[in-house]
Order: sequence, then C-alpha cells, then structure tokens
Amino acid sequence: MTLVIKNGFVYDPLNKIDGEVMDISLADGKIVESVNEGEAKVIDAKGMVVMPGGVDMHSHIAGAKVNLGRMLRPEDHQGDEEPKTSNTRCGVGSSVPSTFATGYRYARMGYTTVFEPATPPLKTRHTHEELDDTPMIDKGCYPLFGNNWFVMDYIAKGEINKCAAYISWMISSLKGYAIKLVNPGGVEAWHWGKNVRDLDDTVPHFGVTPRQIVKGLCRVNGILNMPHPIHVHPNNLGKPGNYLNTLKTMDCVRGLLDNGRPTIHLTHCQFTSYTGRDWMNLRSGAEEIADYVNRHSHVSIDTGQVAFGDTTTMTADGPFQFILYELSGNRWVNGDVENETGAGIVPYTYKRKNYVNATQWIIGLELSLLIKDPWRVVMTTDHPNAGKFTEYPRVIAWLMSRKSRRATLDRINGRARKRNALEDLDREYSLGEVATVTRAAPSRLLGLHAKGSLGVGCDADISIYNLDPRTDLSENYKAVRKAFRRAAYTIKGGEIVSRNGEILKSVFGQTHWVNSKISEDIKKSTISDIHERFEQSYTVSFNNYGIEEEYLRSSHPIEVKGGL
Repeated sequence: MTLVIKNGFVYDPLNKIDGEVMDISLADGKIVESVNEGEAKVIDAKGMVVMPGGVDMHSHIAGAKVNLGRMLRPEDHQGDEEPKTSNTRCGVGSSVPSTFATGYRYARMGYTTVFEPATPPLKTRHTHEELDDTPMIDKGCYPLFGNNWFVMDYIAKGEINKCAAYISWMISSLKGYAIKLVNPGGVEAWHWGKNVRDLDDTVPHFGVTPRQIVKGLCRVNGILNMPHPIHVHPNNLGKPGNYLNTLKTMDCVRGLLDNGRPTIHLTHCQFTSYTGRDWMNLRSGAEEIADYVNRHSHVSIDTGQVAFGDTTTMTADGPFQFILYELSGNRWVNGDVENETGAGIVPYTYKRKNYVNATQWIIGLELSLLIKDPWRVVMTTDHPNAGKFTEYPRVIAWLMSRKSRRATLDRINGRARKRNALEDLDREYSLGEVATVTRAAPSRLLGLHAKGSLGVGCDADISIYNLDPRTDLSENYKAVRKAFRRAAYTIKGGEIVSRNGEILKSVFGQTHWVNSKISEDIKKSTISDIHERFEQSYTVSFNNYGIEEEYLRSSHPIEVKGGL
C-alpha cells in the first residue's frame, strides 16, 4: 500500500519539525521521500495535527500479575465491553482490560508501541503469550532482576562480569528488552516478612545492599551496551519522606557510566517524590526531584500521573502492596516467584476529595512542569497503578492548559490545594512538547530508532488528530481531550487501522527484544555455572526455561554486542 498524508501540521521532534505544514509519504510499511500520488491513497489532513504513533514505555498490560488482576476483579469486566464487529473480536475490562480490548483502545488514541515494564523471568513465557495476543501495537517487556538470587549473589561477591554474562543470557533467552529493578532487595526481604528502608540496608541472607544492586546493574547495563538505561522502581515507594531515598538512588550512579545519555530511568516518579513524616503531613517533593533532574543529565523519569477514579494497583513491590491493603481495607493478593521476585495486587480508587490522592495528582503534574527538558520526562500513568492508559487525553489536557488544571484544582481536597505549587505554575506544554513526552523521548530512551519519528526509513506508524493548532488550545482544552481520545486516523505499518475511533483492520505488531552478544567462551562458562545452580534452585528445568524465537508471533531482535 502507498499512502500520502497531505497538508497536515506535522510535529516530529526527533527531526526538529514543529508544526510545519507538509506532506508525508508511506510505502511498504515505511516512510519514504515520495510516492506516485496518482496511484496512492491520499489523506487530506488540512487543519489537523500529524505525529508519529504514540510510544508507551511503561504500561502493565500483559503477564502473570495482570492476569491475577483480572481474576481478582470480575466487577472490572462489566460496563466497559468491546463488542465484536466484522473487524474486531470482543473484549472486556476497564482498568485491566483483556488483550484485544487493550490493543483496540491504544489504537484509537493513536498509540502504536507499548512496553510491559515488569515481567518475572520465570513467567515471561506467559507474558509473551499475552503480548502476542494483543493486536494493533508493537511491544516488548522488561524482565525483573533487582531481587534475583543469581544477581544478588554475583554482586555481593563483586563478580560483575559474571553477573553481566548471566543477564546477557537471560535477556536473550527470555526475549526481554531492558533490565528492570523493583524495590531492589526489598522484595527478597519480603519473602522473610521484612523490607529494606534505606539504600544501605542489608538484604537478608545475601549480605548485599540496594545501593550495591543498583550500582552493579548499572555497570552491567553499560558492559552489555543495552539500548535502554536500567529501569528502576526505587525503594520506599508510596511512603512519606521517600524523596530522600529517590535522590540517593539517582545520585548513587552519577558518573558511573560516561556514554553521553541517561544511565538510570526512574519510573512512575510521582510515587517516590513525597516529603513529610506521615500521611497527615504528606507534601510534594517534586521541586527537589525536578531540581536534581534539571542539574544532572544521567537521569530520566516517567511520571506515573494520577488520574482520579477506580483502578487496580499491581506491582512486584509486594511490601508496598501489603501496606496499601492495610490502608485501604480492599482485597489483596500476593505472589512470590521462586528465586526471582514477587507481586501484589490491590483494587484502589483515587478520590479528588482525599488529601493524599489529591497531593499525588499534584505531584505528577509538578514533575512534568518543573523538569525543563521534555526529552527526560515521559508521560505515563503507570497503567493501571495511578490510572488507566485511556486517561492519557485528560493528562495531555492538564499539561497543555492551565485552565484545565485549575478546573480540577477547584474540585480537589482543599488542604491539598493550599499546600502545593501547581496553581502558580504558568507553563503549558506545546504540541511539540506533547509529541516529545509521548513519542520522541520514549523512543530515544528505548533506543528504538525506527519509532517516534517521521524520518525517511522509519516505521510508518502515524497518528492524525482532528485538532487545529492555530486555535487557542489552552483555552479550548476540551477539544484537546476529545481529539487525543479518538484519533482521526491511526496508521500502523503503513495501513490505516483506525478512523475516528472505529477499528478498520486488526493487525499484529512485532515483539522487540535485545539479542545480547558476548564472548562465546564467557557465555559457555557462565551457562555451565548457571546450569548447575539452576537445577539445585528451580522447579523448572534449565532446558525448559528459555523461550525460543519461533515462539513469538513476530520477532524483531535488536542485535547488541557487549564488552565481554
């Protein structure tokens, strides 16, 4: 198929195009210089916004804990159904939608690439099965390593090269994309009914600290030349005063690697930017976190923006989920994954009139508005933890319109409103900055050079929005919400898959994974060591642990050569 998008206002930050009226040509699933317009389908995008397809680098959409969330909440399946049509299959679910519903809803909003950010290695086969069943999007996943027995043992002994060889084998075997840490050391401590509360606490039975785990895996990431920084959910998430630990976590890897790009990505940073001694005097630490990010180029974050309403929290941070269960009195399920990690799930409702929830909402927006460089702050809701991904249009309106923020501020808890700096922040995102934090920045941080860009040779993943940038979008923020909720066109791989919210064609994207290459001698030696210890520790045999490339519906390996 050849296609030409004509006359649109193009926002393509990776190519420094900011609202220029121009034409985009597509052929064979790629963006090209030109096509024969007489033989091409033409979309007239006059008066509309054209952007690369959205890239969500952190959204819990597939795998064991997501499926547990679906089972825990049958009521979540009602009232938000996807009816079967001639082009789609049926689906259900609001905060934890089924696979088909997930794909269709992302496509309607103009998103074409989504990453599942936390998969237990032992259960990653299940994660890939669900990702393969999710239409409309390219995808990938981040295996969890921050509480892995092999990793902690290697780091405690100072055997960083062995640790790097082990992770190289794991990433390639599991078809994973990035190194993920959740409450490093704390989830292992939770197996014994404990937690770690400081970066320098000792993990029971391993004699290693969270600081050593974070620094060790950052070094491993550099040794393996991974495309994405270590993806870190810090200790003490969701606790008053945790901003100090977040600052220490960012600073502990400062100067560790010198590769000219971020070396640590702090995820859903809203949850780890709290000052105060307890819930009664919880305050925003966004200013302190933003100040650090503004002064140091080795850090990037995503926000984890709260969007009020009912949702389902789920994380490998089992200790925090137990605290949330005690605070909320809601249902709770906990899971431990042998030798590797754990998980907890608790239904939750964010309420505007709740002081803590309102403060959390404020903190996410303050981070987005106070961090000066949009290339290092990615828009997320940590779906579904702080809100559903379908709330992205509302978040975009808050970022673009001070009037929109004020309308919500007028409805939140009065004490929270008095104790914040949000009302005094005049900054409003431009469409170019929106394109950066939802497309260009996550693509660059992930090292996905064919995504988030409309440059020649890039993947023909494009979204077109019925939004005229010549109008006052700050004043007319409801038009912003409406446009980003239902893209006028979503184009995936050069094909029109959605128009004005209607799914026209169901397609299945590729799975991106890192094929980590190291010295064959080191690889053989490491596998021999792993194999022997694996058979002693796991209930699954070594030979059944890895995932064959043929198991994926559509595999897209990224070849990366490490320094071992």
